Amino acid sequence: MGKRLDGSSLFTGINAGLTNTFSLLSSQYKDGITIDNINKALSNSNVINTAYGATFSSYLTSNFNNFDKNRDGKISADEVQAYMNNIATQGLTREQITMLGSANGMTNSLQETVLAHFDDIDTNHDGKVTNQEISMYGINSQREKQKIADINRRVNNMSLFYGGDSSDKYEGSIMDYRYMDDES
Repeated sequence: MGKRLDGSSLFTGINAGLTNTFSLLSSQYKDGITIDNINKALSNSNVINTAYGATFSSYLTSNFNNFDKNRDGKISADEVQAYMNNIATQGLTREQITMLGSANGMTNSLQETVLAHFDDIDTNHDGKVTNQEISMYGINSQREKQKIADINRRVNNMSLFYGGDSSDKYEGSIMDYRYMDDES
């Protein structure tokens, strides 16, 4: 059996990326993390010298109002933490996974699997996937794979007992496709 799908690395990586980028920007701009300071950092390779930092800084810029809840024109550490808590409980959108997923070091296969099966993983259909939804999808995927393996074993055992062709394999139903991934 392959490794079960788990999204905790996705959430942990995005949290670390946003937190680290915020810390880097905070150390550079004592007057606070403003939209202007983020844009200055993006144009200054001495401040943001990696694609990783640039990706998260760009995300902070494009989502500035989602972070700056008190509308003072600055993002505080508390606002970043509140945003991360919201992501942890409410989940990630397809766009967040696309933009931040590969930047956080998440494996391409995890990102591709989550994006390819996003609608199946998003069981409450709110446009976001939580770590729990990703994990449950992984459990259901493993269960379906095991069911197919068990049926194949029974078919092969019956064929051996009755003298039939043991090359017959159960290929699953049309509904099984949604649980298949690149590891099958």
